[in-house]
Amino acid sequence: MLSATECRFRTETVLSNGDGESGSMANLKRISANGIEVALNKADHYRLLNEPLHAESICLDVLDVDPDNQRATVTLLLALTDQFPARRHDAHQQADKLIPKLVSEYDRHYYEGIINERWACAQLERGAATRSVPVWLGKAMSCYELAEKHSNGETPDPILRWNACVRLKDMIPDTDAVPKLTRDIHSEFGDDLPPR
Repeated sequence: MLSATECRFRTETVLSNGDGESGSMANLKRISANGIEVALNKADHYRLLNEPLHAESICLDVLDVDPDNQRATVTLLLALTDQFPARRHDAHQQADKLIPKLVSEYDRHYYEGIINERWACAQLERGAATRSVPVWLGKAMSCYELAEKHSNGETPDPILRWNACVRLKDMIPDTDAVPKLTRDIHSEFGDDLPPR
């Protein structure tokens, strides 16, 4: 299986020019078009096993054969978001680059929301300043609102994701609140100062 660096390189190559061919990747073998469905099932399986690098590699193999495959694009996007806590910024950028490849306007809004929501959760897990987390959740909620408009009520997913964001936002402490002094500094130091 490929290392994280090799997967990242392949992802960047596929996103930039639509094929996986490059000097250092020339030894990769292509799968047949007949094997795409089986390969994508394996990618889903690896995601369930918390093996996003393997899922990413499989999706890249599929996209080498069928660059417009929507299921491979979505699975790759999700595999990248699974890596947010570890790979951080580069995985986020690569996931963002996949959004325009999605054909459906619903999918573009919904998966952009997923990227923003998972990025917020990764920031929270890392212990990053909680000030940025509500901003990313707000971006996700805006995307889910747009996705809901394009869903025609056929799927509850944007509403479910919206509600999850609202609940997560409610759990984050208010960073703008002014901290209360718990000690009276004047009584502690006021009498200790020598007169001038």
